[in-house]
Parts: sequence; C-alpha cells; structure tokens
Amino acid sequence: MARKLLGPWAMRYVRQCLGKTVPELGLYRSLLAGKHGLEIGGPSWMLGDDGPLPIYRVIGSLDNCQYSVRAVTGPAQERSKFGYHPLKRPGYQIVCEGSDLAPIEDAAYECVLASHCLEHMANPLRALGEWRRVLKEDGVLLVILPHKDGTFDWRRPITTIAHLIKDYETGVGENDLTHLPEILALSDFEREKSFDGSKEQLQQVWQENYSNRCMHHHVFDTATALTMVDHAAFQVIRVANLGPFHIVILARRCQGVPDNARFLGPKAEYRRRSPFPSDRSAG
Repeated sequence: MARKLLGPWAMRYVRQCLGKTVPELGLYRSLLAGKHGLEIGGPSWMLGDDGPLPIYRVIGSLDNCQYSVRAVTGPAQERSKFGYHPLKRPGYQIVCEGSDLAPIEDAAYECVLASHCLEHMANPLRALGEWRRVLKEDGVLLVILPHKDGTFDWRRPITTIAHLIKDYETGVGENDLTHLPEILALSDFEREKSFDGSKEQLQQVWQENYSNRCMHHHVFDTATALTMVDHAAFQVIRVANLGPFHIVILARRCQGVPDNARFLGPKAEYRRRSPFPSDRSAG
C-alpha cells in the first residue's frame, strides 16, 4: 500500500531514512507514552516501528480524523476502526475536516499527531486552533511538515506568517485554489516522483484538489513552521530537521503567550544543525 501511495521514487527516500531516528527520540516517546491521542490523516510510516519517530508502539490509544470516506490515504467510515499498530487496539475513525473538528468536544485528547497533512490544508492556522481546542491543558502536539528545500516546492516562495494570518481572518476554506497558478508555474515536476502519471495528469489532480487534497497550499521552511506554531499559542519543546525533507516540531498547549524566543530568529540553535541550506543561510 505504501509503495502504491508514494511511488517508487519516494519509497527509495523512505528506505534511506529507515534506521535514522529523530534526535532525542526518548523525549518524544516519554511525552507521548500512554496518552490518548488524535491523529490527523495517517497512519504515517514515520511514526511506525520502522520509521524515524516510532511512537505508535508507546501511545496509549489513538483515534483518527480523515476529511472524507474517500481519502487518498485509505477508505474511512464514520466510527469505524482505525488501525495504526499491530499490537494496539484500533481507535475510532472520525470523518471531518482536519481544520474543523466540530464532532469532537473541547479537551477530548491528550495529544494530537499530524504528519505531512498541514501543508495540504488551505487554512493551517484554523487547523492549529482546532487542534489546540481538542487538546487538554498541557496537551502535546506533534506536527511534521515538508521542508521546501527537499521537495518539488523548492522554487516556490516560502509562505509568510502574514499570509497565513490573512487566510485565517478571511476564513479561507478547503476549496480554495488561490495558489494553483503558482503551483503550476513553479513546481518541479521532475522532482515530484510520488505521482506515476504525466505532468498533465498531475495538473488535473491538483485542479481537483477539493476531492483528493494532494496539493500543497503553502510552502514551509523551519522558521515559518515554528512561527506558525508559536502564533497558534503552542510552547515549542523541540524542533528537528531530518532528511530528505522533514520538519518535526514537538510542542505543548499552553495558557497565555508562549515563550518561544530561543526557537525563533536568525540565531536559533536548530539552524546550525539543519541539513537544509535555506535554514542555515539565515543564521
């Protein structure tokens, strides 16, 4: 199934990552161990036993949110079982937008996981606000995003926090295609090997994004990703960069204004360690 979804080129990169783990893996596992969580999208190979951040095994229980019963990642059915690890009891499958978790009550979960899905959402700040709402006080957020340097988005401009705030304030919906002309003009189709069809077929898929959610609305470097999480009132705990294109942010829901100064700005420590040139060049 993974090979079918990702394609042979992307699977080669997956294999290159196997055996590599996120630095301070023990911290991630300790903060998520035994917790009742919600995963947006998924399940993700990155969080399985062979991935770089194997936390499914230690999580207490996990429900899932998919935007449609016809989601690309696999069929979903309201209140059906969500299997995420062979040794774990399946959780519930909830069908709703990841940016509008209306069926879920406030403070329902102890953690929220989201691996490579926020870039597919037209209104990421609204999504982060909803994820914060369904978290208990001091609940943990684990979000993984693609870094533009390693993806077919590398020629596109980084999305600014001002743009994301405007999308939030104007209530941009998931049917938005504002970025489609930029995507068609600047995407590196030679690098987008996870899709086995032609360039024309891929363009058609993106034009029908509301049905398939394959388009990357926004483009992130590590600084933008951290600023976005900070703006959504999460206290960042750790940030890691992992090749070929992963930004991994571990954060906690906090009351009031978070103090993320050490993660923000041109002298932030992650810049020295990041494998991505655009992160290091700003330091």
